[in-house]
Amino acid sequence: MRNFGFSTTKSRTIDYGDIDRRLISYILENEPTFNACLSCGSCTAICSAGNLTSFNIRKLSLQIRLGDLEKTHEEIDKCMLCGKCLLECPRGINTRNVVMLIKKGLTIFEIKDKA
Repeated sequence: MRNFGFSTTKSRTIDYGDIDRRLISYILENEPTFNACLSCGSCTAICSAGNLTSFNIRKLSLQIRLGDLEKTHEEIDKCMLCGKCLLECPRGINTRNVVMLIKKGLTIFEIKDKA
């Protein structure tokens, strides 16, 4: 094999077989409108917490869909539950309820993981 002076990086492909789907399934059972999210960014643009911290609802949605519970747990407490995102959503998604379901779901699944 020839040495060209560089090395390849790890693959960035997502292995969908390894995704933890417990949280997204729990959210969609209790708030099916979340499935209609287009990730348009209206919620992120209007977010009061996003203006004060690094909170980003679109990023949070991606983390949930990818099953990254650790990063979700770090981010979710930054939400102030002001409800501005709920008023701004063009699809009418109850984002406030989604945030509450995320918090509740993380608690439920952490308890199950420790048992």
